[in-house]
Amino acid sequence: MLDMIHKDLLEILVCPVCKKPLEYRQKPESLKCQQCHRVYAVKDDIPIMLVDEATIEN
Repeated sequence: MLDMIHKDLLEILVCPVCKKPLEYRQKPESLKCQQCHRVYAVKDDIPIMLVDEATIEN
């Protein structure tokens, strides 16, 4: 369940690199792209959508 990021916001957010939808993860709170595997942190309920600050997970 989305406790922190509003569902409407999550529906419009896409990965800035490949433009694919993002998956919300609670622990740690982040958004992950299933296409390019970048993970964008969420700090103080704000998604940090900067490519330079994203990590890459497999």
